[in-house]
Amino acid sequence: MGRKKIQITRIMDERNRQVTFTKRKFGLMKKAYELSVLCDCEIALIIFNSTNKLFQYASTDMDKVLLKYTEYNEPHESRTNSDIVEVKSHGGLNGMCFSCVLQSTLHGQ
Repeated sequence: MGRKKIQITRIMDERNRQVTFTKRKFGLMKKAYELSVLCDCEIALIIFNSTNKLFQYASTDMDKVLLKYTEYNEPHESRTNSDIVEVKSHGGLNGMCFSCVLQSTLHGQ
């Protein structure tokens, strides 16, 4: 039996929101670590909470990854919350890769 899906909206209760933030922040950093090890890629994760406190994770040196980012001039994949909502509103991936769905939604196909 799978977990019940939760509605993704702002958590109104401050304490519950903070607990959820702490747990999901750790989960996100763990996933970033796993992706970096499994796929041999560099990852830089930057999070500012609602009080502008900074949290960061980097698979290597953060400054080197950010320098590489600022010097990168080629076209690249870039996503926002709106892109994710758009994919979800189209009923999910339906067997397609995430990038394929985003490409089709971004290009109006």
